Amino acid sequence: MEAIIPYLNFNGAAAEALDFYSKALNGEVVYKQTFGESPMESSEEQKNKIMHASFQAGDLHFLVSDSMQGQSVTSGTNLSLSLNFNDADEMNKTFAALSEGGKITMELQDTFWGARFGMLQDKYGFNWMFNHDYKK
Repeated sequence: MEAIIPYLNFNGAAAEALDFYSKALNGEVVYKQTFGESPMESSEEQKNKIMHASFQAGDLHFLVSDSMQGQSVTSGTNLSLSLNFNDADEMNKTFAALSEGGKITMELQDTFWGARFGMLQDKYGFNWMFNHDYKK
């Protein structure tokens, strides 16, 4: 398992926030994909919103997205802790352990970006994202 990466969620202001953080933290957006650039269905309103972006400033790294259409985030639900695994079995074991007493918000599943991914909220209310990139 790699380091925990903060994942910041916004209600449509992710692009604005990335510009702000780029200036304030002297960093850069190293990857950005909108909902419209993905194979997911999206409305006209949603297509230019950020589905996933990666920000870097020196050793500082965090991920950013806008909330999915029909969902919103508030202070307290707008941050997830993202775990990236090198081993799928380790991810499955950790996902099962952290979900005990909590709520699975997205079952572990294969994704269009070539990874196995899932999300949960643990019994203390913290949001976790799990990712295992398949070897190409």
